[in-house]
Amino acid sequence: MTEPFIYQPPDLSWPRLIFQDKDVLVVEKPSGLLSNPGKGAALADCVESRLQQQFGNIYLVHRLDLSTSGLMVFAKRRKAEADLKQQFASRRVSKTYLALVAGTPTPPVGNMNWPLIADLEQPPKNKVCFSSGKAALTYYQLLWSNGERSLLQLKPITGRSHQLRVHLQTLGHPILGDALYAGPAIVQQADRLLLHACSLSFYQPFSGDLLSFCLLPDWQAYGVPAISLQPWHGIPA
Repeated sequence: MTEPFIYQPPDLSWPRLIFQDKDVLVVEKPSGLLSNPGKGAALADCVESRLQQQFGNIYLVHRLDLSTSGLMVFAKRRKAEADLKQQFASRRVSKTYLALVAGTPTPPVGNMNWPLIADLEQPPKNKVCFSSGKAALTYYQLLWSNGERSLLQLKPITGRSHQLRVHLQTLGHPILGDALYAGPAIVQQADRLLLHACSLSFYQPFSGDLLSFCLLPDWQAYGVPAISLQPWHGIPA
């Protein structure tokens, strides 16, 4: 039986500011804090509302799952919001994630090309569905493994809900700490979902300059050594 969800957002030192100019904010979102408000007063506390309290008018451009940590960009003006949303829609934004997963994928470099759809029998889950799912593509490559767990570098081409989590579960290597898609033994190996949005590149809405950010997580407590992102091998940049 699934335990009832209790929202316990982290303290007000989050989110952490990484960069700002007159048009955009780049912040580090922690695991456990909503990107934008949920339904009802109990779910009002989120990255968006905290930034609005500090900076005034702030506009949501994209989301990370509640349990996912990492880089997010917000717009400070409506015109910047529209431009950034168009960049996401046209796939001009480049995103890289890190995930610590169970086992070791074979081959060490590959792709997960499985269409996804909402699982109406098990909300809020999503699932692979070849008959009516929406196209979803993720590239991966292995950075480190000790045989029992592996650190993967992930490049999602599409942005479906729970895409990385469902794809890795389907591949047979669920993310440690994933209470939605992993079994109890794998959930218990971490105190949070070990999925992190570690790099983000987009174009400044008005100058057109390419802005790139990288923020690697410290997962040494889970046995992961300090590792840098690697160039993609045989995968579109």
